Amino acid sequence: MTGSANRSQRYNASTLLDANLEAGRGARTAVYFDEERISYDELYARVCAMGWLLHEFGIEREHRVLLILGDTPAFPVAFFGAMRIGAVPVPVNPLYKSADYRFFLEDSGARCVIVDEAHLEKLEEALADYDESVQIISSDELGELLADQERALVPADTHRDDMAFWLYSSGSTGKPKGVVHLHGAIAATCETYGKHVLELTENDIVFGRVLFHAYGLGNALSFPLAAGAATILSPERPTPSGIFAAIKRYRPTVLCLVPTLYHALLNDAACPTADLSSLRRCISAAEPLAPETWRRWKDAYGLEILDGIGSTEMLHIFCSNAASECQPGSSGKPVPGYELKLLDDDGKPVSLGDTGHLLVKGESAAAFYWRNRDKTRRTMQGEWMVTGDHYRADADGFYWYEGRADDMLKVGGEWVSPIEMENVLLEHAAVNEAAVVGVTVDGVMRIRAVIILNGPETPELKTELQQWCKDRLQRFQYPHLIDFVNELPKTASGKIQRFKLRQEETQ
Repeated sequence: MTGSANRSQRYNASTLLDANLEAGRGARTAVYFDEERISYDELYARVCAMGWLLHEFGIEREHRVLLILGDTPAFPVAFFGAMRIGAVPVPVNPLYKSADYRFFLEDSGARCVIVDEAHLEKLEEALADYDESVQIISSDELGELLADQERALVPADTHRDDMAFWLYSSGSTGKPKGVVHLHGAIAATCETYGKHVLELTENDIVFGRVLFHAYGLGNALSFPLAAGAATILSPERPTPSGIFAAIKRYRPTVLCLVPTLYHALLNDAACPTADLSSLRRCISAAEPLAPETWRRWKDAYGLEILDGIGSTEMLHIFCSNAASECQPGSSGKPVPGYELKLLDDDGKPVSLGDTGHLLVKGESAAAFYWRNRDKTRRTMQGEWMVTGDHYRADADGFYWYEGRADDMLKVGGEWVSPIEMENVLLEHAAVNEAAVVGVTVDGVMRIRAVIILNGPETPELKTELQQWCKDRLQRFQYPHLIDFVNELPKTASGKIQRFKLRQEETQ
């Protein structure tokens, strides 16, 4: 490679901010947070000051910096500030327990932790008897520390393929896995999903959630900053009242939620009178959006929800519905810049309409799993990433989710899609939320539905729901066991943890 060609590959992800200053957007609002409006000039200055502060604490290139932060301005400042000097930010769920913090410290070998004051005590517990020296920066002291630093900093001369940041992928079993992303990955998602699906401009205001999650990191941080738009940050636990209040206060143009939250908004008492007229685009991911939720949202607000599928390993959404082409219940079509294929158990392409293992390739793919060579080999097969999802594609090119590879159920010799059954259950007036899993009873695979009701349970309701499924699906596609509960186990991003339901004893 020639010297000039090699230089063209130099890139530092923190320069998303520099581009906005060069475009004359310095005075525009980058972040809305409570009463604070942070301009691009000010965000850039804080990021640079963060880089100088980390230098002061002895943090060098490729040193890991653990971020135990909620959705506050401290997150983008720490995230981009670390990358600015070539260090590697590692965001984790702040709601984890101290034992989890200890795992992240040991696994990442972090030299520094930037932590919300509310979680400082848990961090101190995690550091008890910890042999390594770790610098701790509390969010409460961050403002004062940054004020003493310089407010301009040339970015480290990193390459697009240098390690930039990690995200931890929880998975259904075992410890979380460190997913290693490169500096070029953020730019790749901005040029694909950000450009072709969100179509953001500098006049947009985006409301997304959970920055430590790949979905939220793109929606609420990298996409709006790449476009010179504004983002709304809120650290509170998402509730219908909180979301409606934020929409009323900030008037966002783009709303990025998970299906559970869209469903919750529709069921809230404020739904009929809520003013969502500022919105031009609503997106969903993390779990398939039920067609019934799509239809209800469309009826209530005249807005289509653009559902898609992404992954931590691919950094964001690689297959999605779009404003020009939307098919409720599907995950849409491949986002420009990505390729998909469906393979059978022998690694051969499936016939049109048949279900297969979904693989994807694109420039935003992670480089590897940290200290997990076997998992890297199984998942990252050359240019292709094995998603672990079962999908089918129709003649129009839309992709339809059939469940996780470990969620698909084979009952009586027939494959059953839990997602398909959940969608049908949600169409029943009595059902608020539903999750379907397979459980073994006396050595036989049975289908279990765990349901949150809209109202009281009636003696005949279980039988009625079983017949409801039989009438709308194949006769074998109905829940043999039904349990009514008050809540379903979910991740911080709202994704149902079906593995926990499989572990529970049936009632």
